[in-house]
Amino acid sequence: MEGEFWLERWREGQTFFHQKRITPLLQKFWPALNLPAGSLVFVPLCGKSLDMLWLAQQGHRVLGVELSPLAVRQFFDENQLQPTIHDSASGQHYVSGNIEIICGDIFNLDAATLSSCVGVYDRAALVALPTDLRTRYVQHVYGQLSDNYLGLLLTLEYDQNLMDGPPFSVHETEVQTLFSAHSTAALLDRRSILDKEPKFAQRGLTSLDSVSYRLSRTA
Repeated sequence: MEGEFWLERWREGQTFFHQKRITPLLQKFWPALNLPAGSLVFVPLCGKSLDMLWLAQQGHRVLGVELSPLAVRQFFDENQLQPTIHDSASGQHYVSGNIEIICGDIFNLDAATLSSCVGVYDRAALVALPTDLRTRYVQHVYGQLSDNYLGLLLTLEYDQNLMDGPPFSVHETEVQTLFSAHSTAALLDRRSILDKEPKFAQRGLTSLDSVSYRLSRTA
């Protein structure tokens, strides 16, 4: 799946994945990570997620990465934030207070940037990627985060034969395989959400589970 796919989604306003609220599962499970105030939290493929505002309100520094310049500009405009902007090899950096978004390709982020992140929140990144990119993504990002990182991963599980992604179904067995080389993915919660997501039922699904994991570096 090429980057142009997502750029077109943002240009055409086909952003069903964007939530106009803070994710309840983030509010429920994040506090138990007990990350110190001032910790740098990475939000991959962040779009214009309001979850970044919530993380910043918890006293964290937030680093998002997003391919679409339109999504980045909308985040700051819609939240009445005035960013300063500078360029680097990783992309264009938008900074306002303790929130920074790098507009660029996530695979261009260097080890120094990723290793400075001691927290990570992944709601819409892993499930946005097709099978052939998920291994590369997990190794590039999670394999280079801080040695003592902690994080929250939210995925979806459904019968992939009934609906084309994105978002893709990422089964628990695949999560364990993807992270096993460097991280522990501890299952926190599994719940059926099809009754709350009618658009997925309309696309042919007969079941849909939201699954939450606590991530940490393997000792």
